[in-house]
Amino acid sequence: MRRLLTTSLILFAVLAAPAAQAEYPEKRVQFIVPASPGELQDVLTRLIAAQMQADTGITATVVNRPGAEDDPFAAVAEVARAQPDGYTIGSFVIGVPAVGALLGNAGIGRDTFEPVGIFLTYPYVLAARSEAPYSNMAELARYAKRHRVALGHFGYARVSTRAAVMAGLELGFEFGSEAAFEALDCNTLAAGDADVISTTLPLIRPCLGKVKVLAVIAERRIAPVPDAATLAEQVRGVDVTSWNGLFVPRGTPGGVKRAIAAIARKTVTGQSAQELARESGALVYWQNADEAEARYDADYRKIRDMLRRMGDL
Repeated sequence: MRRLLTTSLILFAVLAAPAAQAEYPEKRVQFIVPASPGELQDVLTRLIAAQMQADTGITATVVNRPGAEDDPFAAVAEVARAQPDGYTIGSFVIGVPAVGALLGNAGIGRDTFEPVGIFLTYPYVLAARSEAPYSNMAELARYAKRHRVALGHFGYARVSTRAAVMAGLELGFEFGSEAAFEALDCNTLAAGDADVISTTLPLIRPCLGKVKVLAVIAERRIAPVPDAATLAEQVRGVDVTSWNGLFVPRGTPGGVKRAIAAIARKTVTGQSAQELARESGALVYWQNADEAEARYDADYRKIRDMLRRMGDL
């Protein structure tokens, strides 16, 4: 009888385990986005949250922490403090966890987070006025060695900004000046506030006839400007891109991560997300956890080398 009871308990435990894992989520899930509402990562994360809510019947919300990419890293700290249970998920551009860890922001390290997957590469570009005497990075380098060229960007914590500065160093020049702007669009160039801007394609798309793209900061060329070469094609060793992924505190159960990944993959490969990709020029896709971890590790090392080269480490 004792042996039969023991066997029954073991069978019950084995049968109950998958059911317990399948219960995620049981309560409200928060996606923390260090950006203002309406930005690409915010829109796509909201689609993922809506899909989770539709599929599970559990409330899933997006909490915006604008400004967190540049100084207090509030979004990073909030996710870092959360329990590793999948109920607080960070939707981070690579520069947030990588630069945050390297510069000691928010008390995080390289292994504080693990990616659930990657779903977006921002359509960052380096652009100039159409009448500028340079049309690519080599021509910009030749000009900038003899003239002052002002760079406009969204902040030094952005990988796109670091990539632009690093490209200059690799090509033998430094920008004459640089400044962060809240908005970088057609008016920034038209007013002469900057000679070259590191911005996203949607912000200059309305005036593509009056501006030109010198380089695309992405892993491949993008459809709206197919003739513009990537920065990596033009400058050896500068192949880091500004991608966005879902991150959770390290130690989050595998079953929970797989559940989040399944919903995210379904969302970003769906019609709404792919239409957004076509409209914005962004690359929207799904890269699984293993591939994302390898990419995170490789880009972490690239960003570390860039910060060292720039004297920040």
